[in-house]
Amino acid sequence: MGCDMRKQILTGVMCLAAVCVTQSRAFAQVEVAITPDVVYGHKDGMALTFDVFKPKEKANGIGVLFMVSGGWVSAWSEPKKLQPMFQPLLEGGYTVFAVRHGSSPRYVIPEIAVDVRSALKFIHSHAADYQVDPAKLGVFGFSAGGHLSLVLGTMTNDKKASDAPHVAAVVAVFPPTDLGPYVALDSPRREQFPALKFDPAKANDYSPLMHVTADDAPTLLVHGDKDELVPIWHSQKIEAAFGEAKVPAELITIEGAAHGFNGDGNKRLVKGMVDWFDKYLVGTK
Repeated sequence: MGCDMRKQILTGVMCLAAVCVTQSRAFAQVEVAITPDVVYGHKDGMALTFDVFKPKEKANGIGVLFMVSGGWVSAWSEPKKLQPMFQPLLEGGYTVFAVRHGSSPRYVIPEIAVDVRSALKFIHSHAADYQVDPAKLGVFGFSAGGHLSLVLGTMTNDKKASDAPHVAAVVAVFPPTDLGPYVALDSPRREQFPALKFDPAKANDYSPLMHVTADDAPTLLVHGDKDELVPIWHSQKIEAAFGEAKVPAELITIEGAAHGFNGDGNKRLVKGMVDWFDKYLVGTK
């Protein structure tokens, strides 16, 4: 996949998030403290970072990780440009961590998964520094970011290790949940998205659908029923799997929407996300 296409995919995801906020509600001018470029690890001599967005007043002590990823490309942008997409969460008192991972095309999904797990572990272990509850961390993302959110939500929780990093709620927007069809050597997606160029025999290892168990995080899925890039069956199948495992899960279907929503769809997305985190992280719904 060419550089222009990668940028287009990531830009589209970011624009979608920004649009869903600006069209969702008239929000108050909450003051936010931004801590940029916190280093949570290193690889190949480079720093892995996240930005922190924290309300200056009425913070609720709960943190939410946002996976900065489109096509598994994780690009840097000025934190103030990211803030509008987090506004509904910030108004609700949430502290948001914008997490960047080692980016495609240099890194593939098995390496990227290590990065986001490292970010979760770092935030969990430093929760007191950010005045958030390590037992109530949420995760959300779009497309590839939704996939990574589900990787964390389905593959990190273990009731036998109560002090281990824990995800308490997930919101995943049009996420790939079964990488098998994409990682296959004859798949055109493998060429479009270099992060998929890893051993097809390991596809299930990074497919959230294959890892659903009863200790997974409550998960909200949002998907358009006309999505051709990531068909809605990805969300439908994992919702069914969550149901069988008795994990709280819900699918919001945006009728007529492809890999991106219009104003009404974005309003449903934002309301659904805030309500989900309020219910499973704050307990106010």
